[in-house]
Amino acid sequence: MSFLHALIKDPKYQDHAPRKPEEVTEPDVIISPDTRRDNRIPPGQSRTKKWPVLDAHGAPEIDLATWTFEVEGLVENHLKFSLDEFLQLPAVKVYADFHCVTRWSRLDNVWTGVSTREIAERAGLKAEAKFVLALAYDYGWTTNVPIEYFLKEDSLFAFLHDGQPIPPEHGGPVRLIIPQLYAWKSAKWVRGVRFLAEDEAGFWEEGGYHMRGNPWAAGDGERFRWS
Repeated sequence: MSFLHALIKDPKYQDHAPRKPEEVTEPDVIISPDTRRDNRIPPGQSRTKKWPVLDAHGAPEIDLATWTFEVEGLVENHLKFSLDEFLQLPAVKVYADFHCVTRWSRLDNVWTGVSTREIAERAGLKAEAKFVLALAYDYGWTTNVPIEYFLKEDSLFAFLHDGQPIPPEHGGPVRLIIPQLYAWKSAKWVRGVRFLAEDEAGFWEEGGYHMRGNPWAAGDGERFRWS
């Protein structure tokens, strides 16, 4: 451990090599398939041992007593949960890596939360639902996700990271985690989702970020629409 790390006392600093999936000992953990790659760092990325904080506007003030999560759009059942109700839903754990489009990757994360499949099943997706728009508390921020990535086994609405509540600066109390896409698709401060038939650009996508955002795509990954 470096002197600088000891001075800063970063509780999320990783002073160990990332575990291999077979070394994960937590029971009933879903293993994100990208952690099984021989090289877990996508093209153009480098590993960070920290957990950097990046966002568009800073963490919003959220009243946990009035926090709600809503499901709308192309579903049979529109849903609405309070925070207590959401935390009572069946939980899963996911071991996954985390790739930011700004070219850092944080390996070896365990997320705990509600599976996106659980939410979709309770809502009853209509056949024409092909995309998801994640809705966030920070000033109407949104991001779009293709339905096939949203419904991956390792996608979830997380409220714990490595066994601890996700702090506000990292998107708590609940954030979306889509491990197989760049991290801007993993919306912080999520307040719900809207299922759509047609793709709809979110905040960063309106500014030119890729509509899908696969870090493993050929070349330098799907960072921007023109790449």
